[in-house]
Amino acid sequence: MRELGHSGIKVGVLAFGGNVFGWTADEPTSFQLLDAFVDTGFNLIDTADVYSTWVSGHTGGESETIIGKWLKQSGKRDKVVIATKVGKPMGPDRKGLSRKYIEQAVEDSLRRLQTDYVDLYQSHEDDPNTPLEETLAAFGDLVAKGKVRAIGASNYSGARLTEAMQVSKSRNLARYETLQPEYNLYAREKFETDLLPVAQREGLGVIPYFSLASGFLTGKYRSEQDLSKSARGQGIKKYLNDRGLRILGALDQVAKSRAATQAQVALAWLIAQPTIVAPLVSATSVAQWRELVPAAELKLSPEDLEALKTASAEFSQTQ
Repeated sequence: MRELGHSGIKVGVLAFGGNVFGWTADEPTSFQLLDAFVDTGFNLIDTADVYSTWVSGHTGGESETIIGKWLKQSGKRDKVVIATKVGKPMGPDRKGLSRKYIEQAVEDSLRRLQTDYVDLYQSHEDDPNTPLEETLAAFGDLVAKGKVRAIGASNYSGARLTEAMQVSKSRNLARYETLQPEYNLYAREKFETDLLPVAQREGLGVIPYFSLASGFLTGKYRSEQDLSKSARGQGIKKYLNDRGLRILGALDQVAKSRAATQAQVALAWLIAQPTIVAPLVSATSVAQWRELVPAAELKLSPEDLEALKTASAEFSQTQ
C-alpha cells in the first residue's frame, strides 16, 4: 500500500481505470471486474464525470453511474478509494474549474456514484480562465464539508502545477496531493523532464494513465497487420517505429527471464519509478484483469530496469 501524497489515503499499487465501464464493458461485466479488483486486494477506482461522452448516444456520467450501482449493490464502499474528476466539457456551460461549476459538478458526481463523499477529486485539466485561488478555495470548501477527502490534478504543465502549489501555500488553501499524467515506457520525456521534479519537490503521489500505451506495451501489436486486433488499433500506429520495436524487444527479454508477460514487466517498471503510487490499468474481462495482477509483486532487478531505461530512451535524452 502507498500513500496518495500527504493525504493519509493508502492505496494498492495498481489502480483500475473506469473509462471502460459503460463503454467497452457493459454493466454486468463492469460489476464482475469491480468485484475481481477488490477481491484481489486492490482499492483505487478512478473515473471521471466525462466518461464516456465520446460514445454515440452517451452524455457523460455513464462510468460513475455504473460504479454507483455497484457500490450500492455490493456494499463495498468502505473497501474502495473512489477517485473522479471535474473540468472537461460535459455540455454547454458545463466545463472548467470555476467555483460555481465545481459545486454543481461534485453534486452530480456524488448522486451518480451513490455516495456521500469522493476520496480523491481531481481537476481533469487546467482551466486558464479561472484563477487558481478560486478553484483551490472551492475544493477546500468541499474538503471542509466532508464531500471530498483529498484533491489532485491531471494534465497540468509543470509550471502551472508549481504555481498551484504556491497559491495553496501562500493562501493557506487546499493543495493537490496527486498528479495524473500520461506516463509509460514509451511516453517518458514530458513527465520526467517537466512534471517529475515538481512531484518530487512537493511530495505528490503520481497515478499515471496510458500505463500500457493503449495496449502497445502488451506486445500484441508488432506490425500494421496487428492493428485490426482491436477497436483502438489505429491509435497504436504511432508506436510502430524503431524506438517502439526496441522497447518491445527489451520487454520480451525481461519478460522471458522473469517468467512474466510484457504487460506485467511494463507495469512493474512504472511501479518502480520515483513518485509513482499506482499505474492506472483497464481490463474488459476478469481474465484480462487477472493477467495484470502479478505486476504488483514483480520485482525487477537493477539490470532489468537499466535495460528498459536504455531501450526506451529518446534520442534527445542521455538516460
